[in-house]
Amino acid sequence: MTTTTTIVTGGDRRTSRSSRRVEPIYYLFLLPSLVLFTLAITVPGIVGIFFSFTDSIGIGEWSFNGVTNYVAMFSDPAILQSYLFTFGFSIATVIVVNVIAFLLAIGLTSRIRLKTGLRTVFVIPMVISGIIIAYVFNFLFSNSLPAAGSAIGVPWLAESLLANPDLAWVAIVIVTAWQAVPGTLLIYIAGLLSVPGDVYEAADIDGASRTQQLFRITVPLVAGYVVINVILGFKNFLNSYDIIVGLTNGGPGTATRSVAMTIVQGFFGGDYAYQMANATIFFVVAVLISLLQLSLTRGRNTF
Repeated sequence: MTTTTTIVTGGDRRTSRSSRRVEPIYYLFLLPSLVLFTLAITVPGIVGIFFSFTDSIGIGEWSFNGVTNYVAMFSDPAILQSYLFTFGFSIATVIVVNVIAFLLAIGLTSRIRLKTGLRTVFVIPMVISGIIIAYVFNFLFSNSLPAAGSAIGVPWLAESLLANPDLAWVAIVIVTAWQAVPGTLLIYIAGLLSVPGDVYEAADIDGASRTQQLFRITVPLVAGYVVINVILGFKNFLNSYDIIVGLTNGGPGTATRSVAMTIVQGFFGGDYAYQMANATIFFVVAVLISLLQLSLTRGRNTF
């Protein structure tokens, strides 16, 4: 594939590379994935962007209406509320997930017994379907916790969080974090294990406390992992759908309706072109976040 020629002259070692030549067999292996990706992702995306400039309802006749759908979006309170909830929920969940995962990672990389078994236990929520988790917690929030609150005489616990338009988002954050912590935890464990032990030994010799070691050694050395977890987590939480559907279905009212829910419900409600414009804007937001992630992680030795 690549021919490397090394020239040594008077102790000066220089390496020159010939032009790269890719074997045709690699293109053959790439072709099926490329075709599937094009048919399943690229073509539908292009078609969707095209119809966002029309008045199509998904079937039947349609006509071009320019940027009418895009202009209408910015004055639609339902769309604006869905973006406000989605970004607020994503920011809150990112903070909760990363704080919990980082603290757990510190504990699971310390000198404790059974830490291997504990790591396995903490990873279990990551492999369970989100909709199943949502239905289980829906029962807990709607029945078990209110019953317990009534039994012990705690008024605020006797009412389901899912029925409170001001607090329903808290339940969604709790359930989403419960499922998302394991994946973030694994990345933090990898980051903590990559820190050389000699650094901590030198800090002990200098008399640094555990708190000082945490904030002056551990946190700076795993900062790249923190950035990756924050950006990836935020991008994933923006697309939250199944847990919200299983817990509140966007309610009470539209208090917890995310952008993804708004788009999907619009497809089945006759707002195909309008929600395609919404999906296009949402896609642009995701691309911008991805570019931000690349710019922040470029040059970091994290993986």
